[in-house]
Amino acid sequence: MQFYRDGYQSGDPDIRPVARETLEREASARPGELPDTVDVLIVGTGPAGTVLAAQLAQFPEIHTRIVERRAEPLKVGHADGVACRTVEMFQAFDLAQPLIREAYWVNEVRFWGPSESDRSRITRTGWVEDTPEGLSEFPHVIVNQARMQQFLLEHAANSPSRLEADYGIAFVDYEIVGGEYPVQVTLRRTAGTNEGEELTVRAKYVAGCDGARSAVRDALGIELKGDAANHAWGVMDVLATTDFPDWRTKNVVQSAGKGSLLMIPREGGNMVRCYVDLGEVTERDGAIRKKTAAEIAEVAGAILHPFSIDIKEVAWSSVYEVGQRLADRFDDLEDDAPADAVPRVFVAGDACHTHSAKAGQGMNVSMQDAFNLGWKLAAVLRGQSDGTLLRTYSEERRAIAADLIAFDRFWSAFIAQPALDPDHPERGGVSPEDMRAEFARQGRYTAGFGTVYEPSRLTGRSTHQHLATGFEIGTRFHSAPVRRIADGRRMEIGHTHRADGRWRLYAFGDAGGGRLNEFATWLTEAADAPVGAFTPAGDDLDSVFDVHGIVRGSHHDIDVTALPSILLPTSGPLGLQDWEKAWATDPVDDIFARRGIASAGALVVVRPDQYVAHVLPLDAREELTDFFSGVFREA
Repeated sequence: MQFYRDGYQSGDPDIRPVARETLEREASARPGELPDTVDVLIVGTGPAGTVLAAQLAQFPEIHTRIVERRAEPLKVGHADGVACRTVEMFQAFDLAQPLIREAYWVNEVRFWGPSESDRSRITRTGWVEDTPEGLSEFPHVIVNQARMQQFLLEHAANSPSRLEADYGIAFVDYEIVGGEYPVQVTLRRTAGTNEGEELTVRAKYVAGCDGARSAVRDALGIELKGDAANHAWGVMDVLATTDFPDWRTKNVVQSAGKGSLLMIPREGGNMVRCYVDLGEVTERDGAIRKKTAAEIAEVAGAILHPFSIDIKEVAWSSVYEVGQRLADRFDDLEDDAPADAVPRVFVAGDACHTHSAKAGQGMNVSMQDAFNLGWKLAAVLRGQSDGTLLRTYSEERRAIAADLIAFDRFWSAFIAQPALDPDHPERGGVSPEDMRAEFARQGRYTAGFGTVYEPSRLTGRSTHQHLATGFEIGTRFHSAPVRRIADGRRMEIGHTHRADGRWRLYAFGDAGGGRLNEFATWLTEAADAPVGAFTPAGDDLDSVFDVHGIVRGSHHDIDVTALPSILLPTSGPLGLQDWEKAWATDPVDDIFARRGIASAGALVVVRPDQYVAHVLPLDAREELTDFFSGVFREA
């Protein structure tokens, strides 16, 4: 973490100095009022809205506001599973360590089913590792949704933009009126002395992150289409005492005729979330929907026989039947919109896709929606890219949501199956062996690594994939350990990535000159190289492209000051050197071997949202410039 780039500042480095643009806006603002115009209006402080706010808050020149219909921040969230991929994203905001410090770590999944000697009793049938070895340097963790959102909102409030949510304000409708701020939004106060008052804000872009009952989606005339829910689950967060030995591990419990139970320990050391199978429901079946916490607990107790639970407190409970539904589009452009049309209104998260909680992807995929959209909005608003870049948000994320829903439909049906009765196989069900095998097989997806972006203007083709087989194009950049040349510190190379809108170029090669030095020199000096072509005059050398060199060999053998200047650039108002761009292999864990880097070296291009955009030879210069010509405007 670098926090003296702009000069010495005492105090908490996570509270960054307020920006000049922010001070100017505050000086002209009306106390307690929304401004007349904003660049981006975010509707909703759920998982998607808070990620988008945290990302855009890094750009004080972009005027962002976030409104929330509730009168105050969320106190108790419904989602809690945080996939490894989401923790990787939190690392880009410097929030991974505080997150995992508080969290429950899901290390393994244990399975329980009917005893062979007495099917009225359950017995442990096996276990699997929750996350396959080597999939991520971060764990799968459990943290309440409300706390996740608080981390992100605090990050936005401590940013140079000092962005904070405006509570008690609901979205009503919008109209495209043209001009510099073409989206005219009608809002209504839902709390306070002026409750019911309507107000108008004009924006360049609007992001509807307002949940499954999204008012923004309704205003767009978009419907969620898909399967209606037909299976009910009771869910409760409980503080209890018990003689069940696996209370502090994740469990899948199948009983003989009494339903299924999914148990996930919560943060704090004592609380456990129980998902209790309540069976099939119909549209007219109101009894199941009205189940109380006590009734849900009674079903859970029956499933756990011969073990018992003595519930001391129910922190939260509900009955839900979330169907798998998907919007046809994630923005305001119709299918027949002209090729140069620019979307102005977007929906993200539950506003455009809903699914069950069984795969644990709802909050995680919602956050990834916003992480995809945020850097694109920043690139367009800062003049780096033309507005058509924003069309790729709906194109990319709708395909991912469709894949998720297909997986969720299979997964929720699979774990709701009854235990197989060996004496009556004709009744159907799943065996303990098949249940364990399927959990292990789906580990990569449930860890959040199922996303693969198809070739497009933002994702290259696999022509040169053999040069870096461990960095698969279209998937997230899979970190590995390296040594920083300047000080010998062992670090994960992926942790250099920040949620700052920059593209990363990771150049792998040998020490002592050769292709790596030639490539870095070309990037630094050539006018037709991406750095020269797309970095605005007067900006820091690394303001658009954050270039890192990873050298095969020991950090003791390399003079960092002899490397091309793009690997030791000067930046900031003081023109200080950045000593954190040059790396060597870790002698214990060689990144070249672990990630399949060819002997000739390779260039790995990584998007601002941490996904691998391209793999190229170090001398594929024209191909690299052509690729970025489809992303950026010439500076």
